[in-house]
Amino acid sequence: MSQTPTRRIGFLLTPDYALMSAAAAVEPLRAANLLSGKALYELVFLSARGGWLRSSVTGGFETEALAEAQGRLDLLFVVSGGDPMQATDPAVLAWLRRMARQGVPLGGISGGAALLAAAGVLQDRRYTIHWMHVDEMRSLHPEALIERRLFVIDRDRYTCAGGVAPLDMMHALITMEHGADLARAVSDWFIHTGIRQAEAPQQQSVALSLGVTHPALEAMLELMSSHIADPLTLEDLAKLSGVSARQLERLSRAQLGASVMAFYRGLRLDKADEILRHSGMGIDAVAQATGFGERSPFSRAFRRRFGCGPAARRRAGQTRPAT
Repeated sequence: MSQTPTRRIGFLLTPDYALMSAAAAVEPLRAANLLSGKALYELVFLSARGGWLRSSVTGGFETEALAEAQGRLDLLFVVSGGDPMQATDPAVLAWLRRMARQGVPLGGISGGAALLAAAGVLQDRRYTIHWMHVDEMRSLHPEALIERRLFVIDRDRYTCAGGVAPLDMMHALITMEHGADLARAVSDWFIHTGIRQAEAPQQQSVALSLGVTHPALEAMLELMSSHIADPLTLEDLAKLSGVSARQLERLSRAQLGASVMAFYRGLRLDKADEILRHSGMGIDAVAQATGFGERSPFSRAFRRRFGCGPAARRRAGQTRPAT
């Protein structure tokens, strides 16, 4: 019987990467080695300058510098948290482009896809990223094929949303390479029996979080959530939800405590607040991304809801937690 070749999997860590995201990607591969009794995967930890690289908390990994990395990788993941749009080290981006030219399959974990996109190695590839960064990425890369999924595997590109989503992506990877039996054994090892498929949502639905159960309202909320930058009219929402505009208004006031369009405006402003606090997107771009178009009407609406303007809100409360 021929021996199963060991695959070298690289993890390029960026400053303040999320430890949970990194561990959820690394541990299934370690467990696959342990449970199979074979060296299926060799794990290689990399960073721009090498040495000990601290994560979002005290823990971290000892890494090799990119300039000193030896041997070809069979797959490389970029692990990034915080504000990955700011992680634009030219040397790192050039190294990623070189890996792509050499035919190394590439992946992004949490915000890692932002670096791959900045390096220009995601053209014509479907991919995903942590939900916190989706709107800013779509603003920076309007041609991007971004999907709000747990993970996306498109040919030689592997991306996932971060958090515990790498567990699900690695289950799919191990299944493809070594079969479902080993993948299930790894998932059981981590008591991860509720394996999620790639198309599973990254966030709880708005309807579920609000306790809404009426089918028309569920449909309306789904439509609103997917049309933040291009708001629908009341008539469109009602038609697509399968009820009259009058009935939708009645349901909205009874179960949501606001008219349809007032609730919709609030949902868009909440999204604007989220973008302001968790990204560096300009205020004009935030206005566009949340369907307000011009800065002035956006600022007025934002001030009415939050008691301060967008710029003041950003200065007072901007945080970029590791994802």
